Amino acid sequence: MMGPPHPIFLSFLLNSSLPILLQKSSDVSKMSDKLNVAVLGCGMMGQEHISYMGEYEDINIRFLCDPHQESINKALSLIKRSDKPVIYSDEKDLLEKVKEIDLLVIATPNYLHTPQLLRWAKHCISILVEKPVAISERQVLALKAMSPSFRANVWVAMEYRYIPAIQKLISLLPTIGQPKSITIRENRFPFLSKINEWNKDIDKSGDTLVEKCCHFFDLFRLISSAEMNTCSAKIHRGLLAEHYGYHERSDNPVPIIDGAYVLLDFLRTPEEKKEDGDIGLGADDLHLCESKVQDDASEIFGRRSGYHRTKTNVSEMQQATMGCLELCMFAEGSRHQEEIIVTGMKGRIEAYLPENKVFMYERPSRELWTDLSQPPPPSAIKETIIDCSDLNAVYPFADEIPQHSGHHYCSTAVEWKYLIDAIKDARSGKTFVPQVSLDDGIKAVEMGIRATANVSNRDESVDKVAPVIAFSTQSSENLLNLALEIAMEKKQFKKEELQRGIYLE
Repeated sequence: MMGPPHPIFLSFLLNSSLPILLQKSSDVSKMSDKLNVAVLGCGMMGQEHISYMGEYEDINIRFLCDPHQESINKALSLIKRSDKPVIYSDEKDLLEKVKEIDLLVIATPNYLHTPQLLRWAKHCISILVEKPVAISERQVLALKAMSPSFRANVWVAMEYRYIPAIQKLISLLPTIGQPKSITIRENRFPFLSKINEWNKDIDKSGDTLVEKCCHFFDLFRLISSAEMNTCSAKIHRGLLAEHYGYHERSDNPVPIIDGAYVLLDFLRTPEEKKEDGDIGLGADDLHLCESKVQDDASEIFGRRSGYHRTKTNVSEMQQATMGCLELCMFAEGSRHQEEIIVTGMKGRIEAYLPENKVFMYERPSRELWTDLSQPPPPSAIKETIIDCSDLNAVYPFADEIPQHSGHHYCSTAVEWKYLIDAIKDARSGKTFVPQVSLDDGIKAVEMGIRATANVSNRDESVDKVAPVIAFSTQSSENLLNLALEIAMEKKQFKKEELQRGIYLE
């Protein structure tokens, strides 16, 4: 672990950058009609964003920045209009053009997201940053410390929210009442090859439950309308070691996670329950049985005559929303790559990909299910099937957006539509309201970090996985150290927590 920044360096940044960081500004508009966009990182996701943004008339792709010429060439091939972006291989050169940038897209390797946010968010621009926003507890802490001083409008790219079948599922949630059970499954192919295979390195990716599954943890929060209370996990690690080429490496790295089961529960505040009209037996409504227990029953159960069952018979924890994440990274050919199943007290909704269909089932009423000694008749259960491969079944503006499928079933196109609208609102003097805020991004990462830390089948004598440190350059390390120094000065966190790099709950 690197030490604190040199005093001269820290003094320079505190005297020059901090006043700028502490100035909050709503002026994010530039005078041109189009949004001048810079793409920092032109790999797979950078190219995905370029393929969609380039079809919006509001966008001018002004700059591309990536040290790898092959990535630049692929990105350029996706630009169909007359845009002729300026090309840079070094982020420092791009940063000098910040006054010419309205919107920055950060689509670099995971470990760079936090230092790049710290570097760019002090400017009055909009930023779309790819998930995950951080990969370690120390990076999370740095973002928490400095985000109140950010002048940029930050939107976190969580494309899974906008996948048609998932968006339809979310829109139907009021039909089934407050979710009580959420199951998310991904059975898929292994991680694809990337530049220098950074996504196979724990200290560059954050490991699988952060890198891949922050999408799903974000969905758990969105669907449950609650925060995670507890979690536990069991994992597979190293099953794909040969596929990923670990056996050819001389540094003997710890392999990333190949599969997992994560169990979670979520607690909602009384205010949230009242606001949403919680369905089922609420904490204040657990009068399960007010009738007096008969003497003979009392004798059988060892209870005194006159005992009453009250709301204390069921704890709130046993009625909280439960979640289960199932991940398998060696399941090529599965009929469904992703499944999301949500069950409430009124019914159940299932979304399947790549089928892109939603199935909704409403529980039968007592009028339709009269004989409780028999299963409910099929006619008593209402089934609705929605084919979401037709975007018009989900989004009323479907005909106005690009519709090539990309990597996420057109969801990136939808994300860009909402993002452009939010930036236009900010330009007209309204408040910029991201649908996925920096706080949302941070909380999804924290859930992944916590799940990784709570692995129950870890063998301490063999499993030497330590908390993710995050691969870093000297400049990135200086930025993190500066953020932590400022946090300590503001007394946002305890000194011992900062030294360990552990965020506070």
